[in-house]
Amino acid sequence: MSEITGKVVAITGASSGIGEATALLLAERGAKVVLGARRSDQLEALTARIADAGGEASFVRTDVTRREDVAKLVGVAGERYGRLDVLVNNAGVMPISPLDDLRVEDWEDMIDVNIKGVLYGIAAALPVFREQGFGHFVNTASTAGHRIVPNQSVYAATKFAVRTISEGLRQEAGDKLRVTIISPGYTRTGFEDGVTNPAMKAQLAKARDTFAMPASAVARTIAFAIEQPADIDVSEIIIRPTAQA
Repeated sequence: MSEITGKVVAITGASSGIGEATALLLAERGAKVVLGARRSDQLEALTARIADAGGEASFVRTDVTRREDVAKLVGVAGERYGRLDVLVNNAGVMPISPLDDLRVEDWEDMIDVNIKGVLYGIAAALPVFREQGFGHFVNTASTAGHRIVPNQSVYAATKFAVRTISEGLRQEAGDKLRVTIISPGYTRTGFEDGVTNPAMKAQLAKARDTFAMPASAVARTIAFAIEQPADIDVSEIIIRPTAQA
């Protein structure tokens, strides 16, 4: 029996991309998944798909920029399944552009979703994990949180922040809670759809079509971290396409 079987896992950004792939894989391996995202119709369809395959899933419309939404997602896990084993802070946006574009609203969106969304997840789940005496945070960062390139200054800053917050949390967590950072490279997730700069959108689309890895590859990495024994904490995994520079 897999170490994942029976675990209750809440996932933000679950309606597509890495979140969707993770939900499908974990449910297939016996987890009870609680799905959060802004697109209720897609969450409903994904929940039905999991149920049709014999899995167990619930969903809560969740905008991670709203602290009360994230708290509700965590609360539903406890109400329906009696506990929360893992919170996957996966929701993220990537509207990259040159700083000269002054796309301040895009900057604010990345800060609100990529940083504050993770902090709201920690604020919601940490007291639950402390009371339970166990729990696991899996926070999605990026290879951009390791290497800065032009046009990704703000996005990279948010992913550096996720890594910093996660490592600080790991050091404070003690011997009962686990914290894992997942740093994917180019992944076919549809991130380019939210890019407002046409040149950057074309660049991302070209990378996607040329060498980006499937979201299922990242899902398998998340599953690997979760399935480790309780006394083993996988602190960070960097996963990228072999062809990525």
